[in-house]
Amino acid sequence: MPRLAAAGSVLAVSLVLSGCSSDGAATKASRSPDPQVVAPGKPGEPAKMLTADEARKARGDDAPDSADFGYVQMMIPHHQQALVMTALAKRHAADARVGRLAARISAAQGPEIGAMKGWLSGHGGPRAEGHHPHGAMPGMAGAAQLERLRAARGAKFDALFLTLMITHHRGAVTMATEVLSAGRNTLVEEMANDVIAQQSAEIGRMERMRATLR
Repeated sequence: MPRLAAAGSVLAVSLVLSGCSSDGAATKASRSPDPQVVAPGKPGEPAKMLTADEARKARGDDAPDSADFGYVQMMIPHHQQALVMTALAKRHAADARVGRLAARISAAQGPEIGAMKGWLSGHGGPRAEGHHPHGAMPGMAGAAQLERLRAARGAKFDALFLTLMITHHRGAVTMATEVLSAGRNTLVEEMANDVIAQQSAEIGRMERMRATLR
């Protein structure tokens, strides 16, 4: 009987050890490889597949530089002028398509202004090196152009609104493209990419619309 009990104890220990080894192997087998991250390349360069650790190292210092501050500080009044123009379209557009487009632009750029102001506040407020007069911002309508838009009605308003807004959008895309190569803050990069994607699509839509105005 003692010998039988001892044998049973050895068997129990073996089963426990075997179970631990099996669980460890299962745990190890269940582990997935490091997740892959798509890292966009610079203009003209292909994207790369990186692990999460590699992506963190490649990102480097995320602290905003003067290009990031300059972009945000210019894009806020740039968007604000777009809201002035879309408010006029709400009252004076004759073509329903122009009115709907203006409403979409307003709905998108209003919250974007809030996000950029929040970013600026979270990073210490405006910086002198990021300040530029309105005339230095590509695509901005001049005072005389805005007065013409305010005075226009009907089809003339629609045509002028689309012409000014296409130029305005192209200026925003130019600014966003520049900060992608000169800035280094991830959030600014994301905002700039959104501007490029959304406003490039709207430029195409406005050009097609302008071609069909009567």
